[in-house]
Amino acid sequence: MNDSSLLAIFAGMGAVTYIPRCFPLYYLSRKKLPPWFEAWLNFIPASILSAPLLPGLITAGNPRHVDLSRPELIVAIPTFLFALKTKSLGGTVIVGMGLFWLIGRLLG
Repeated sequence: MNDSSLLAIFAGMGAVTYIPRCFPLYYLSRKKLPPWFEAWLNFIPASILSAPLLPGLITAGNPRHVDLSRPELIVAIPTFLFALKTKSLGGTVIVGMGLFWLIGRLLG
């Protein structure tokens, strides 16, 4: 594959990434959105984060099966509750890391 082909591929990848994000941002930035829609949009970051995290917390093995006794899940629950109560990103990271270290020491 030559340099011009690679450049065309990179430009195409950039366009298909940028264009679908650009048009809604440009269009919606000039409009007042209904409050229910703004509230709904606030859930998108949490749903995007939870999609890859949840399977890793509740499944194990090969083939995958549900395992609710995983240390990651045991740590995630109090960490999530701490995050809900305090809304502190730094505190949540520290609590999660501390609990994960503690459960590793208790189970290991």
